[in-house]
Amino acid sequence: MSVDAAGENEHSRYLIGIDLGTTNSAVSFIDSNVENWSVNTFAIPQLVAPGQVETRETLPSFHYQAAQGEFPDSSLNMPWDLQPQRRVVGLFAREQGKLVPGRVIESAKSWLCHSGVDRLSPLLPWRGADDVDQLSPVDVSAAYLRHLREAWNVTHPHDLFEAQDVVITLPASFDEVARELTIQAARQAGIPKVILIEEPQAAFYEWINAHQADWESRVSSGQNILVCDVGGGTSDFTLIRVRSEKSVDGNSDNESTVQFHRIAVGNHLILGGDNLDLTLAQKLEEKLTKGGKLEPRQWGSLVRICRHAKETLLAEDAPESYTVNIPGVGRKLIGGGLQVEVSREEARNWLLEGFFPRVDLKDKPVTARSGFQEFGLPYASDAAITRYLAMFLNEHCGKVLMKEEHASSRPDVVLFNGGVFVSPLIRERVIQVIKHWYAGKDANWEPQVLANARHDLAVSRGAAYYGMVRRGEGVRIAAGLPRTYYIGVGSTDNQQALNALCLMPAGVEPGYEVDLKQHLFQLTISSPVKFPLFYSSTRSTDAAGELLPIEREQMSALPPIRTVLKSRTHRESVSLPVYLHARLTEIGTLQVWCSEASGSRTWQLQFDVRSATQTDKSGHIGTGEAAGVLDQESVELSDRLLRETFGSNATEKPGGLPKRIAKAIELSREDWPPSLLRRQWDLLMDLEAARKKSAEHEARWLNCLGYALRPGFGVAMDDWRVTETWKLLRGKLLHPGATTLAEWWVLWRRIAGGLPVGQQQAIVNPLLNSIRDDYRRSVDVSREKKPVRGINNHELSESWRMLGSMERLSLKAKVELGTMIIHFLDDPHRAPIHAALFWSLGRLGARVPFYGPLNSVVSIEVVSDWLKQLATGRQKQPEKHLLVMLLARRTDDRYRDIDESLRSKVVAWLTSQDASPHFITLVQEGGELAAQEGALVFGEALPVGLSL
Repeated sequence: MSVDAAGENEHSRYLIGIDLGTTNSAVSFIDSNVENWSVNTFAIPQLVAPGQVETRETLPSFHYQAAQGEFPDSSLNMPWDLQPQRRVVGLFAREQGKLVPGRVIESAKSWLCHSGVDRLSPLLPWRGADDVDQLSPVDVSAAYLRHLREAWNVTHPHDLFEAQDVVITLPASFDEVARELTIQAARQAGIPKVILIEEPQAAFYEWINAHQADWESRVSSGQNILVCDVGGGTSDFTLIRVRSEKSVDGNSDNESTVQFHRIAVGNHLILGGDNLDLTLAQKLEEKLTKGGKLEPRQWGSLVRICRHAKETLLAEDAPESYTVNIPGVGRKLIGGGLQVEVSREEARNWLLEGFFPRVDLKDKPVTARSGFQEFGLPYASDAAITRYLAMFLNEHCGKVLMKEEHASSRPDVVLFNGGVFVSPLIRERVIQVIKHWYAGKDANWEPQVLANARHDLAVSRGAAYYGMVRRGEGVRIAAGLPRTYYIGVGSTDNQQALNALCLMPAGVEPGYEVDLKQHLFQLTISSPVKFPLFYSSTRSTDAAGELLPIEREQMSALPPIRTVLKSRTHRESVSLPVYLHARLTEIGTLQVWCSEASGSRTWQLQFDVRSATQTDKSGHIGTGEAAGVLDQESVELSDRLLRETFGSNATEKPGGLPKRIAKAIELSREDWPPSLLRRQWDLLMDLEAARKKSAEHEARWLNCLGYALRPGFGVAMDDWRVTETWKLLRGKLLHPGATTLAEWWVLWRRIAGGLPVGQQQAIVNPLLNSIRDDYRRSVDVSREKKPVRGINNHELSESWRMLGSMERLSLKAKVELGTMIIHFLDDPHRAPIHAALFWSLGRLGARVPFYGPLNSVVSIEVVSDWLKQLATGRQKQPEKHLLVMLLARRTDDRYRDIDESLRSKVVAWLTSQDASPHFITLVQEGGELAAQEGALVFGEALPVGLSL
């Protein structure tokens, strides 16, 4: 079914196919009113220069925002724009972006898959100019789609785009989250009804369309067709099996027809043409700087120029060399440019051997961190695309095909798709590699190659053709579910020991429903429940309802399903037996619901896309549970001591409560597992009324609550616990004295990792206003600096530590806080809180966040200025070592790393201070924090089993 089923039975005149590409987008269409219909290309109007609109067959997937006054008013307007525009997409955006890289957005499609950032927040252009209005990956994708819709509507005013059947393509390896984000972008662009199809399938549909007269003579039953799709941002592998099916029309018992079955899809890889550009740029940077690094602006220009250099040098008629010219920066903009020459042989050696090396079929990708850190994208760890292809053919295809008699996993036919394969050199290399793998004794064997005339248009044309296939015309590919989906369930004896229940098996068709009535689940009314979800691209034979151990190497985690079951007949928590049901929709997403075992009520279970699109709602991966569970007697002792302190019939004073519990269960507080801590949180929430008794009760209750919930994530349902804590406590401090205020700040510091940006801002704002007033008074030269009177230093220190822990604050707020801290550190009267200020500044400017998204990292320029003011002086200050290390820690990301000259000075200063050798190593070489260092960054020891 389509996203919007309204009017599904009414056929629109046009069927529109959209290739929403990483580098280029395209639109094709079919006029169904024409009897002998054909697929046509929509020429897309776009700016090619200010004030100059022309049509092109593709729309470059680039978004540029002009600076104020950069171009004359309305010169960036399209015919449908009513107000002067400063934003432009398409060809001019791409070309202008080469000159001013800090204002251009590219590869938005790759960002839709990046779980390390909040994909719904404005973060692009990544490390862009300060005055650019940043957009989310979804916003940028919507901008491209909106341009296509408006362009169509100008030329088809009586058949509006939004009223047609629209098919959008996406990588076969996109999971449910990326699919949902694509749908969201379409809706945001004003396209309410969308059908999705995988790009490799669309490319094959275009081949069928182009060979309607003779496709049956070109392929035969029993063959495997490998679709290799390597575009600008992703690599996709798909295997289609050609099978002979008996005719069911009753005309002949012996008549059979050839059918296509999509049987395997590879895992998602952010590895494509962009990576080739980056590699070429990296090699040329080494030539230009003799091992150094270019300024970020020059690097951005070099990467974009290398895209054209790559295409030129990998062409069949490539010149012997290519000269790259890079503009200067700053005052050297004119006359300060750089020039370097790259030979054809150099480029081909770097790119062919680096990305398409000759490897053996048994070879597997190297599991190491990608060398490309500049753009913040999670690029594949191994650049060798041929190694991923070998792994795909070994692990995915063989297991599926071995179910068929006489089947072989050898790809008999290859269809290339994607901009990378425009190069005949790369196509030929892949054919040579496959021949090496499978030819055996038959030296003359090689796979047959199917050709699509236009790699840049094949996907959109195939998408339009698929629109007709859905109406019963053309040749259909039977595309069953490429992965198996599982739901995590606990055992009756041990709820922490998860097993995987097969929810939706691979191979099923859209519309397939599963009723798992062989398993009865106990759910609780009026209380949140959470089901972990997993998928596997390699386990293709598991059956629905089968209970299996979780194989971490074969099963990947997805965002969990969450819900709160509510009923008018049950206001309190009541356990309820239910059955699970699931359905596969046509767009490849899961619908899951539960039904009452002994009644007629049903509840929809929500697939939690937000947990994978926003880093403040991270999908749970079960680290906290791995720490184990205490015996029931210890748990009951802890419960009893909490009630004796905070219960209505309390007999103990709050002081010394943690020590009493530690002594009773014979386990130090630092060793309490998360399972016990979260149990304590649950009971403390029930005993919240004890806060009213006295300031001492409230302070101890806040202390225990924050300790039990730290660090705000890591255990299933922690996001719900943090939300409940927020709703209960927001603005409700009952005894606002110095001690309770200190514990109030400690609580929010401890659970900051579970607070979304809005809640962090709400906690910080009142305090920030007070600090601003203090800062203004202290910089007033007419006032003599005097000690700050009437302020408790302990409470003040904890408030600053809390501020530093709020990693989701805006960059503007972080820079403002950092600037004030630097000023306060010069005030000797504030010496009692200097240690807290050092810690807070370290967290605010850290090169590697503790939990926050990468788009929350303060700029190099600001942090470098802080370091120059801090890493000075001979007086040894051990409390400053952590701060300096966090600000100067190496990441190998030029947009986060300080320059080498400053790094050398920082290392020299740390050495003179007798700082930790590992701190010095982290600054010089990078690496991971040790356990005790993680505790320093967090502010105290993390719960057992949880780590950075």
